[in-house]
Amino acid sequence: MGLPTSVDITANGDIFQISTFNAQHAQESLHQQPVNIFASGPSIAELKFTDARLRQPSLFVNGSISLTTEHPFSNVAGYVISDARFINHHPEILSAHYSGQPLYATLAVFEAIAICLPELVMAYHPVFRLIFPVDRPWGVQVNRPWHRPWLNRFAFIDKLFNKKTPLSHFSQHPSFVIDSKQQPYPIGVSLDMSHGFVEAGTVAYVAAQLAFSRQASAIHLFGIDLLNSNQPRFYESKDNSAPCKLDKAITDRIVPSFDLLGRVYDEHGVKVVNHSPISKDLFSSLKVETDS
Repeated sequence: MGLPTSVDITANGDIFQISTFNAQHAQESLHQQPVNIFASGPSIAELKFTDARLRQPSLFVNGSISLTTEHPFSNVAGYVISDARFINHHPEILSAHYSGQPLYATLAVFEAIAICLPELVMAYHPVFRLIFPVDRPWGVQVNRPWHRPWLNRFAFIDKLFNKKTPLSHFSQHPSFVIDSKQQPYPIGVSLDMSHGFVEAGTVAYVAAQLAFSRQASAIHLFGIDLLNSNQPRFYESKDNSAPCKLDKAITDRIVPSFDLLGRVYDEHGVKVVNHSPISKDLFSSLKVETDS
């Protein structure tokens, strides 16, 4: 079942159209520029925001959007949210820091924003872009039973739209590289997110696939700390940190996925560089550069 080129979201009783991401659209191209992806690891607090770094195209994920009000970024290429739980735990971050940056998010995320922050949908829906996990394109789950009444009328339709397809199903698809032999779970990476992204347990992995799909010449990762995932993110305190499920996924899913991504993208001429001093020894296929 193919996805539509747009979806309708209801906010404050009005219907707003959100376009699906299409890498072939000219405005999506990053024109072979190096792209910085800022995640939310505590090491971000120690990062040097040089003039050159602030001028380069930048992608932000989840709470790292707060960096845009702390530093004068001049080339915000986008903002990525793949999990609606971020909206549920930290709606105040969007209220305080989101101001119309191109937003790439799943349907579940847009539904959560429409419930929690409908004014953002009303004001900025033209720059929203729907992205989807290839193995379950309509999202991880329906967050609330009343979000999609057209699905709830028939239980079997609801199950159909939320059914997860094995990654091995996409092993012959030209837009994906799938490692079905990886244990305990198959892993993969997208070459064109117009056809979906592959999940790996962290939104930074989605952002990296987006950067490649948008024709970045190199991908620089900041704040992918992982080893200190029990600590609050740089924008949190111990009292308001959201639950983190990275620990149990690091060895089995996140690290092998990033190593696959690094190898595959390098074969396509795109270097992937890890700038986190915390996780620099975790990966075998990512180049390492840390601020001195």
